[in-house]
Amino acid sequence: MSSTSVDQVDVRGPRFTAWITTAVLVLVLVAAAFSPVAAAALIGVQAVVFAVGAAVGPRRHPYGRIYATFVAPRRAPTSETEPVAPLRFAQLLGFAFAAVSLLGFALGVTVVGAIFAGFALFAAFLNAAFGICLGCQIYPLVARLRRTGPIGGVREPSVVSRTAASGSDAHTAGSPASN
Repeated sequence: MSSTSVDQVDVRGPRFTAWITTAVLVLVLVAAAFSPVAAAALIGVQAVVFAVGAAVGPRRHPYGRIYATFVAPRRAPTSETEPVAPLRFAQLLGFAFAAVSLLGFALGVTVVGAIFAGFALFAAFLNAAFGICLGCQIYPLVARLRRTGPIGGVREPSVVSRTAASGSDAHTAGSPASN
């Protein structure tokens, strides 16, 4: 039985997804050199994939489903997980880059399309090759900004941030340790 909770996923899934995304984005840049229309079609498909990932999370992400169906069953059980929320935010950032890229290709400004596809490629490759998720790194900053009001006022913290602020051992105080 897996020890992952509902809001955590196997870290290998998002890295697999990043490898596929890297391959698609390389194809976008290669296609841009020969056919901006083909590049626009490819980045359009990738933008939809990013949008699905941002909307429904890594478990129902198209590439995540490929990982879960064909790769995960052949691997050892997961020993490391990561939270879903930063991954969804990273997909949202990928969608933003892909949307601007698509807009560039659609308007005939191939350079803009290629540059923003390159930005998305850089982020995907960092995650795939080195496990560095740029969107996940930015997520805590955005989450902090969401908790502050427009003029610097502080909104009521969420249950998650109150729990984190109280310390990681607060929920286990007084309960027996289990092995």
